[in-house]
Amino acid sequence: MLHIFVDADACPVKDEVYKVAGRYGLKVTLVANTWMRHPGGGGVVLEVVDQGLDGADDWIVEQAGKDDIVITGDIPLAARCLDKGARVLGHTGRPFTDENVADALASRQLLKQLREQGVMMGGPAPFAKKDRSLFLQQLDQMINAIRRDG
Repeated sequence: MLHIFVDADACPVKDEVYKVAGRYGLKVTLVANTWMRHPGGGGVVLEVVDQGLDGADDWIVEQAGKDDIVITGDIPLAARCLDKGARVLGHTGRPFTDENVADALASRQLLKQLREQGVMMGGPAPFAKKDRSLFLQQLDQMINAIRRDG
């Protein structure tokens, strides 16, 4: 059964996930390194993983499977989840796929090197209202595609 896993520590779209999951009656697991507020109830649970920096990522990879949805902005985690057959959606509404994740990893590495060399400063653009809207649209489409194909 379709399940949504959220890499929750820095996720700006948790409320949107709750809204869409509630509409479809889906279960959501927030995975974080520390306790955080959440709606609770039967539909949303929090899994606190205190096994170092990659503990939450490792837990998500172990649990996520075919046609589950993972919400993350972490490109290496996205790649690992895709390898397990999960669908992956970034915070800005960009789906990660087998076709685009390698390019995303390469771009991430290049930008990291440029920042380390002082050639480029700063990080990604601030999270915008249009990102939130696109995320909602893409999550809805992803859920419907899984239901249709499954």
